[in-house]
Amino acid sequence: MPFSFTSEQKQTMLWIAVAFALLILLSLLGPVLMPFIVAAILAYVLNPWVDKLCAWRFRRYSLPRSLAATLLIVLLITAILMMMLIIVPILQKEIPLFQDQIPRFLDKLNQTITPMLKELGITVSLDGAGIKTMLTKQLATSGDVIGKAVLSSIRVGGTAVLGMLANLLLIPIVLFYLLIDWHSLIKRLANFIPRRWLQPTTAAVTEVDDILAQYLRGQILVMITLATYYSVALSIARFELALPVGIITGFLVFIPYLGYGLGLVLALMGAALQFDSFSGIFWVAFVYGIGQLLESFFLTPRLVGERIGLHPLTVIFALMAFGQLFGFIGVLVALPASAIVSVAVKYLRASYLNSPFYRQS
Repeated sequence: MPFSFTSEQKQTMLWIAVAFALLILLSLLGPVLMPFIVAAILAYVLNPWVDKLCAWRFRRYSLPRSLAATLLIVLLITAILMMMLIIVPILQKEIPLFQDQIPRFLDKLNQTITPMLKELGITVSLDGAGIKTMLTKQLATSGDVIGKAVLSSIRVGGTAVLGMLANLLLIPIVLFYLLIDWHSLIKRLANFIPRRWLQPTTAAVTEVDDILAQYLRGQILVMITLATYYSVALSIARFELALPVGIITGFLVFIPYLGYGLGLVLALMGAALQFDSFSGIFWVAFVYGIGQLLESFFLTPRLVGERIGLHPLTVIFALMAFGQLFGFIGVLVALPASAIVSVAVKYLRASYLNSPFYRQS
């Protein structure tokens, strides 16, 4: 007897095919969707604050949702600009001073390393003037090459640069409309869920939402703790730029490696300019080494991993696995993605344990 599909099975296969087609279309439209995805993530984070502002009443007047969304977007842009205003002046101040101090730094390095190497029977002397000349020529050559490359990219890829700028300007606009219509959009998405799957899907989404909320709270605690640690520890090391560099390092820690790396570079450059001996540079590097260990093996596993129900070893594995599979973006979304996957695995495990395949002896 030939096998035939029921009408319900045919409809299911049709909608599965439509879902796969939509996924393929979304993957092809990746660059176009970038501002919408970023805006959706920001809207998810900011929506509870919009709700709180709208619920707050002053003399029987409540804040309109559009005004609340505008205030939060302005605060977000202001915070980003303030961070840039902290970083850029430090770089503008330190880089020229660092270039001027290269000969003195090389002389100190020569005076420190040469006697140690002589004790080992190695006679080496660093030519500070020669190294400075070489670095100057290299920087000049590199500057010419970079300038030509920039001019070429402007001619060839000007459209791409304009497209990127347009995407960045589009993010706050999309974010505004998402914040205004967030609850109605969620209801519309819920209406697309098959009715027989509505209750388990709603329960799963609620659980994921709770886990992501715990993740955000944990990540904020990590950022505040590290900003306090770096500011205090660098101040104890008598580093003049302890407060701004410590705040930058702590608040950018949500971007793995970038916040730590940028803070370390700024701190080492400042230490090389400020201190006359290598002991100051050593103590600054020591502060950052302890901070990295504190973040990787204690703060992130404890304050983030435990809050989202992940074992510390699972957190470390997730960071390594997602980084290997998806690069920098994978490291960035490793923990929230792992939390979502853990909820899916939980429901799959329950379904498997209740299936006849498992229970049949």
